Amino acid sequence: MLNVGAQALSDAELLAIFLRVGVQGRSAVDLARDLLSSFGGLRQLLEADQESFCTARGLGSAKYAQLQATLELSRRHLASQLARGNALTSPALVRHYLSSQLRHLGHEEFAVLFGYPAPNYSL
Repeated sequence: MLNVGAQALSDAELLAIFLRVGVQGRSAVDLARDLLSSFGGLRQLLEADQESFCTARGLGSAKYAQLQATLELSRRHLASQLARGNALTSPALVRHYLSSQLRHLGHEEFAVLFGYPAPNYSL
């Protein structure tokens, strides 16, 4: 990862870094592939409830807590970027922000973002 960057790694490879170790007979990357397959993908794994997560081979409460903390750090990082200024400058950025804030909820939410036009100084 240090040579090619995190963006070059597959979901399984990134998850393996988080897992750190595999289980008997399976490397961390093999375990990560198995988990992604059994949960149906990265998003489903990240959104799994604690009970479902902890029943998977090689996972437990400590890994669940670590993963939830990682997700919260990601949300806070995005929120801190938005607090610095005009970060929501396109519909795609708004969609990305709302998705990151609301996707983990198990129920429907209604959200409204209010913007204000930039000042017009060319009078």
